[in-house]
Amino acid sequence: MSMTKQRLVVVGNGMAGCRLIEEVLKRDADRYEITVFGAEPRVNYNRIMLSPVLAGEKTFGDIVINDEAWYRDNAITLHAGQAVTAIDPAARTVEAEGGLVVAYDRLVLANGSDPVRLPLPGAELKGVVTFRDIDDVDAMLTAAEQPGAEAVVIGGGLLGLEAAYGLARRGMKATVVHLMDVLMERQLDEAAGYLLTEALRERGVETVLGAQSEAILGEGGRVAGLKLKGGRVLPCDLLVMAVGIRPNAALARAAGLAVNRGVVVDDQMRASDPAVFAVGECAEHRGVAYGLVAPIWDMCRTLADVLTDKDAAYEGSTLSTRLKVSGVDVFSAGQFAGGEGCEDLVFRDAGRGVYKRLVLKEGRLAGAVMFGDAADGNWYFDLMRSGEPVAEMRETLIFGQAITEGLRGQGPSSAVAAMADTAEICGCNGVCKGEIVGAITAHGLTNLDSVRAVTKASASCGSCTPLVEQVLALTLGDGFKAETGPKPVCKCTTHGHGLVRRRIVEDELKSIPQVMQALEWKTPDGCPSCRPALNYYLLCAWPGEYRDDKQSRFVNERVHANIQKDGTYSVVPRMWGGLTSPAELRAIADVADEFAIPTVKVTGGQRIDLLGVKKDDLPAVWAKLNAAGMVSGHAYGKALRTVKTCVGSQWCRFGTQDSTGLGVRLEKFLWGSWTPAKVKLGVSGCPRNCAEATCKDVGVICVDSGYEIHIGGAAGLDIRGTEVLTKVRTEAEAIETITAVIQLYREEGWYLERIYKWMNRVSLDEIKARVADDLEERRALYRRFAFAQRSARIDPWAQRVAGRDSDEFNPLSRRLEFVDA
Repeated sequence: MSMTKQRLVVVGNGMAGCRLIEEVLKRDADRYEITVFGAEPRVNYNRIMLSPVLAGEKTFGDIVINDEAWYRDNAITLHAGQAVTAIDPAARTVEAEGGLVVAYDRLVLANGSDPVRLPLPGAELKGVVTFRDIDDVDAMLTAAEQPGAEAVVIGGGLLGLEAAYGLARRGMKATVVHLMDVLMERQLDEAAGYLLTEALRERGVETVLGAQSEAILGEGGRVAGLKLKGGRVLPCDLLVMAVGIRPNAALARAAGLAVNRGVVVDDQMRASDPAVFAVGECAEHRGVAYGLVAPIWDMCRTLADVLTDKDAAYEGSTLSTRLKVSGVDVFSAGQFAGGEGCEDLVFRDAGRGVYKRLVLKEGRLAGAVMFGDAADGNWYFDLMRSGEPVAEMRETLIFGQAITEGLRGQGPSSAVAAMADTAEICGCNGVCKGEIVGAITAHGLTNLDSVRAVTKASASCGSCTPLVEQVLALTLGDGFKAETGPKPVCKCTTHGHGLVRRRIVEDELKSIPQVMQALEWKTPDGCPSCRPALNYYLLCAWPGEYRDDKQSRFVNERVHANIQKDGTYSVVPRMWGGLTSPAELRAIADVADEFAIPTVKVTGGQRIDLLGVKKDDLPAVWAKLNAAGMVSGHAYGKALRTVKTCVGSQWCRFGTQDSTGLGVRLEKFLWGSWTPAKVKLGVSGCPRNCAEATCKDVGVICVDSGYEIHIGGAAGLDIRGTEVLTKVRTEAEAIETITAVIQLYREEGWYLERIYKWMNRVSLDEIKARVADDLEERRALYRRFAFAQRSARIDPWAQRVAGRDSDEFNPLSRRLEFVDA
């Protein structure tokens, strides 16, 4: 006989509310009929990852924690966009906007906190925002689209700095105004605060410290500046208040529940009414209202036990802090400021920009501050929480886990083995060692990606990845394969292409030596395998800033011609979409005669190849072809090679669209951009496919109703047909979509990985979701490509003829018709 399920209502569809539900489902999936109310009209997402979304490092889809399928699969009723307006403890009901009334047996308040808005004159002006949810991020992104826009952020804490950094990454001039003389003064001492100020300045964020805001100035109803006490005015088009949060306790107060700063709860997270509980930022436990994510996970685990009739008590949390600003490694925990009875251990390395301070008290680690190298943060934090005596480690403690444990005859892996199952591995998602071990055993997990998928460990900021890998190795023993991702770029490093590409962007590495230093390359100068890859990744990540390193290219790319087996070269001028003219043909014939070029051949890409050119003759051959208006066809390059076309509707009786014109426009827009491997396009004017578009990297089949766009074909060592990416109606949409998919490949493909191999690795569905289905991301990719082309439309032959290799030199820029965004 089945029992009637109890009714569990959760007010709050954020990280706390949904994490609690996850924990309850783990313990007893059949106990409750669950209803969730969320004020935001969307599913649950990772609020602590809003900063990477603002900075352009992640999309909203990347930070969704529980999608619609999760609610459906677990029979959870979600009322998104319906805030609860009243609680009736006597009747045990909640009322939401629109008059919806739902009864409960147990009610959980997880409605978080509200951002503090300073009561300054002008605070109501348009352009004054907070930094609390995805709508705030969207408002900031809109402001950042204005050319030359400036932003002021009030508040030098975690959120304020992450907001300012994200806006700077979006091209805004960003200034942080902070009341105190030290940034993040609750987490950092003066020395670390100074280093942070300098690091932010290098990343485009200025700071004004010890400054008190007096008034927000406006013009035409919009913010125009911030006036400081003393009269200084900071002009701005956007003002972000990031000065703190306040527990959202108004609902509980109106219901007659005990409220101080937040909803008062006991060690079982129970409010003053026995059927009501609270977790997260709205809760106040033992006089403390927490504003960081780690305590939320502790509260949720405790309450899940209580709700499933297990003994549990929450006794408070020890806090640690990390700053999510790419390239700025900051960690802080415990009593870092020291004081009476405390002893400081300090390490400084000015050359590396590293600062560490450990605070010892009564023979135990009481606090830690680290800047520039925070790899040992979790280890120090565990020592702090465990209360383990550190007297025997004192001489080496400041040098970190590897040295300290090594001298004790252990090592990092032994330290991980000695961790309790309750020891936290992933702070962002609150995952402990026991959960990871249990998942590995229960699900047969063998690599990092599978652990991320099941447990979420290492799935957010990634700083815990080495620890997760060590848990994998310890759990699987001899069965552990040290392949935690793709194979290394080369023998000079243990890192795969994906990690290298990510670090170049996140750490703002802008030269090959910087990359090799930051990623600890084994070979100081690299090798012929890794240097071309790094050179490409830097060109793609920092267009216009990184100067191409010619010596890190293969011989064909250095001389801008294809070397043949007899030591001569092949020269292929570009013919836009396969079109040529009598003048071009005469120039080719004259060059072949003058330099006694033995072979002139029509290629499969509708161009003419001059084979057998002596190396000494190359500059003169290029000069003759340049004079006729012809540029390099990049037949030697990891770049756009050809756009093959048929004659289409202009001449063919079967043609449905102007395939030749589209091919020419695509080639003129895409040429000159470097890609992970060669790229070939084809545009066929009808499904008869005379341009063989369905075996190209990217192909277009024109039909009466528009354009079918295909990707992932190959006709070399591997033979495969394309897959349909999408269908669009207009030529402009076709160009935008094709450009976007090529830019996505440029940004995420691995060096020498053809498009079809990239597609196999990431999946066609993923590419469709980001290019075909997501209009905003498609246009963002298009714009990034267009921006990169400003420094890519360089004809290397013209440069060499002129005796220059500067990327600023482009004598053909006025002659060619470019298709611009």
